[in-house]
Amino acid sequence: MRGASASGRAEFSLLRWLGELLQTLVIAGLLFVGVSLATARVRVEGNSMEPGLHDGDLVLVNRLAYRMGDPERGDVIIFYYPYNPEKRYIKRIIGLPGDTVSIRDGQVFVNGAVVEEPYIAAPPDYSGTWIVGPGEVFVLGDNRNNSEDSTDWGMLPTEEIIGKAVLVYWPPLDLGWIPHYSLLAEAAE
Repeated sequence: MRGASASGRAEFSLLRWLGELLQTLVIAGLLFVGVSLATARVRVEGNSMEPGLHDGDLVLVNRLAYRMGDPERGDVIIFYYPYNPEKRYIKRIIGLPGDTVSIRDGQVFVNGAVVEEPYIAAPPDYSGTWIVGPGEVFVLGDNRNNSEDSTDWGMLPTEEIIGKAVLVYWPPLDLGWIPHYSLLAEAAE
């Protein structure tokens, strides 16, 4: 009788272990799905966001940011490139619906007010004026003179925005929060 009892305990112990393993795998799977739905991970390609973001940086994106709030000037966003939805771009929002964005004499203006831009690589060496329509934003790369952005292909429809870039997590030397600047508080609306 003693042998049967020991084998029953071993079987019970194995079943208990398998049950705990299954429970752990289910919880891990649910966490993975939840994190994947709420975030995205994107590799920066190119140098259009230098000096703050570099080619090859891995960025964590908050997919829920604009489900719970509206885009703001100064936000760094990830979006589907309008001419090729297979590609994801990263840029900074400069203009919101209803804004007039002008670039002249190396400065960016929104609704007539100069935008203070401590994050840019160099002042823009081009000029133009753009009006942001409903359901659109105007985006620029921080490396103004080496960026394909709204000055090239026009306004970005807000439905193309994937989310707000929040953290560089690789390489370790670049680890840190991505700064989002409040642009033009005095000129807004």
